Amino acid sequence: MKKKRALTATLVTLGLFVASCGGDDAAEPAAEEPAAEEPAAEEPAAEVSMTPGEGVSVTMAKADWSTEDPNAYVAHLLLAELGYDVSDPKDLELGPSNAYIAMAQGDADFWINSWYPGHNSWLANELPDGSLVGDHVSPVGEMMMAGGLQGYLITKSFAEEYGITSLDDLNSNADAIAAYDAGDPDPGNGIADIYGCSESWTCDDIIQSQIAFSGWENIKQTIAGYDAMFAEAVTKADAGEPAIVYTWTPSAYITQLRPGDNVMWLEVEDVIDDSNPLGAEGGEGYSQVPGTASIGEDQCPGSEDGVCQLGWVAADIQVSANNDWLEANPAAAKLLELFKMSVIDVSLMNVEMAEGTAVLDLSQGWIADNRAQVDEWLEAARAAA
Repeated sequence: MKKKRALTATLVTLGLFVASCGGDDAAEPAAEEPAAEEPAAEEPAAEVSMTPGEGVSVTMAKADWSTEDPNAYVAHLLLAELGYDVSDPKDLELGPSNAYIAMAQGDADFWINSWYPGHNSWLANELPDGSLVGDHVSPVGEMMMAGGLQGYLITKSFAEEYGITSLDDLNSNADAIAAYDAGDPDPGNGIADIYGCSESWTCDDIIQSQIAFSGWENIKQTIAGYDAMFAEAVTKADAGEPAIVYTWTPSAYITQLRPGDNVMWLEVEDVIDDSNPLGAEGGEGYSQVPGTASIGEDQCPGSEDGVCQLGWVAADIQVSANNDWLEANPAAAKLLELFKMSVIDVSLMNVEMAEGTAVLDLSQGWIADNRAQVDEWLEAARAAA
């Protein structure tokens, strides 16, 4: 553009030069130019409010697991900078089954912990008036896309002893099943009872569907409080005893069960699709295709060319919110649309949380460290109001 302007200016100058230095004949008198009109006075720019949310109360909810608490408190603090009066996330801790209903009915404005596509099934639920949850609730932004790595970890020494690289290997290995069953949560039933999820987290339903889809007759999921199950799995893995547990990132969990050290990732030969083998309501949304992740053989012995078929898609961790609330609060909607956090940052914050650092302090520190980016989000949010 600068070159174009320079070239235009040069041509104009040259044209004037040629006109003034034309032949020897006397130049005709130039016609008078009409007087230029005075430019219209510009309207003063509307002043952008620094606190467009002032006077507006916001009810936010978070999951009844803690691994994404940093996301919740960063969002809480940023909305407060926009002037919103935001409830403490811990005042409304909900599992997915209740969170989506609460948002659809207006009892919560937004929830920070959606895991898509697994949580798509909750959007398909019908409300008493015949409408669907998804008619009232929408995903917002790209907080941590493909951030939710999920899968099954197995005690490394046990896997190596019995040559197990997948859950299919375990299901078909009678000796391994017997050894595992001897000390699992329900010993002596001839079944390998693996540690799964808390009830109503959705992952419990997906695991049940995976078991049916893969035809694992010798594997059963234990559904209980997750932290208690995980603690048992850590104790067993550290002692070299057989344990299999579902887990995910971002979390501090994989600093205790460490792939390649005391555990390994297991593969799943057949990744569940949308066929809904149990006929569950919304079960079509349990598809985990392609269900792969870039993990080498050192952490996933069944990996081929650095690709491990975990049987779980890397979930998109996003905000979900009530549609009417989003429309009524464009500044908040824009902030949540732009809000992103690194999986690595959140995982490291989880480690510090496990060591006793308050999540609010960590969240304030994250904002300070990312102030330039945060200010861009806030500026865009204020402009959207």
